[in-house]
Amino acid sequence: MSTLHYGLVSPETLAAHDGLTFLKGIIAGQFPQPPIAETLGFQLVEAEPNRVVFEGLPEQRHYNPIHTVHGGFAATLLDSALACAIFTTMLRGDAWTTLELKLNYVRAMTKDTGPVRAEGRVIHRGRSIATSEGDLKDAGGKLYAHATTTCMIMPAK
Repeated sequence: MSTLHYGLVSPETLAAHDGLTFLKGIIAGQFPQPPIAETLGFQLVEAEPNRVVFEGLPEQRHYNPIHTVHGGFAATLLDSALACAIFTTMLRGDAWTTLELKLNYVRAMTKDTGPVRAEGRVIHRGRSIATSEGDLKDAGGKLYAHATTTCMIMPAK
């Protein structure tokens, strides 16, 4: 994998690519990882039709006052994975946005959890609404959280 860089592309560059091609471009280093990935320390590592994977490392810098990783870390990784799974289905110029995210926490993460993977999978892709599901697991396959999302699709004009 190439050296990670972070940032945004122009709206024109984004609109010029279908979702899967754009996400594969992020993985290849052709396009930057999004700024939120730098902030929280995670990255997009896999993208195929209807499925994506993000990896992150829970660290003490992600802690809340009760000495565990803040739930927002899991929520952000899962929101990214579920929405980007839907993004893989987008045609050039299409847009989408999250309408709902439902998350279930199964166990707490700590700085000793090690790397985690958030996998998102499309459940349904309609003309204007799509849903996906996913889970957050450690390297040994232990489940930390699972989620579903509903996204609104706005076809290119």
